[in-house]
Amino acid sequence: MAFLFLLWFSVFFAFVFLLTLIVTTWIDGAERLDLRMFTEFPSSAPEDAGARPAILGSLMVISVTALFTLPLGIAAGIHLEEFANRRNWFNRAVELNVQNLAAVPSIVYGLLTLGAMTAMGVRDKNIVIAGALALSLLILPVVIIVTRESLRAVPLEIREGSLALGATPLQTLFRQTLPSAVPGIATGSILALSRALGEAAPLLILGALVFVSFDPNGLFSGYTTLPIQIFNWTGRPQEEFHVLAAATSIVLLGLLLAMNSIAITIRNRFQQRW
Repeated sequence: MAFLFLLWFSVFFAFVFLLTLIVTTWIDGAERLDLRMFTEFPSSAPEDAGARPAILGSLMVISVTALFTLPLGIAAGIHLEEFANRRNWFNRAVELNVQNLAAVPSIVYGLLTLGAMTAMGVRDKNIVIAGALALSLLILPVVIIVTRESLRAVPLEIREGSLALGATPLQTLFRQTLPSAVPGIATGSILALSRALGEAAPLLILGALVFVSFDPNGLFSGYTTLPIQIFNWTGRPQEEFHVLAAATSIVLLGLLLAMNSIAITIRNRFQQRW
């Protein structure tokens, strides 16, 4: 009973702090949550400033991250769970490393990407594709683990029944196992992308710009993101920039809530019970 009380008290304590943070952020930034926030570029005059490049940059970076991560991560998870020989020492080593990499701090992936770009001779590292690569490395282990757990949740009888009726392992995967695992894979992948959307440390290591007066227009374009823009404005001494940072935080929270809502909708729509 004492442990249960401490558990519920911890949950309540964290929820109160989270609610307080959201309410105070809304109160501080609501006055600047207007059309200028979405249409104007950053400016030295806070009354004229907006977060348009940061919003577009976040959307572009997270889209490229999804393009890099989801096919590779889902394919790797399928191979490790459905086809790899678990008695093979190499496959067991890969599984162990994937689990360990999921707990590595995000800044380490920024340093890794920085070293890789330097080794390839890339001089300008504050580009969209470099930021997307760092975030892809960050969430790739998570996507692999989520895919494996979702496939593992599908009853073994479905596989055995499909194989008994003459289907090949690949046919069983694409027609039975994978469709049944889609809710878990989609939910976990979207939540992983939500984590990447809120990251700033690996992008700052790569030299992501904190003041951008143009829209990103390609994979090799300079960019900024919402967390970096918030970091920039909170470091300014003027109170008006702190209000802008609070308004931008609300926009970021809105994007995160939208992504989480999509994940919940996919899970509820396609979830199956056995």
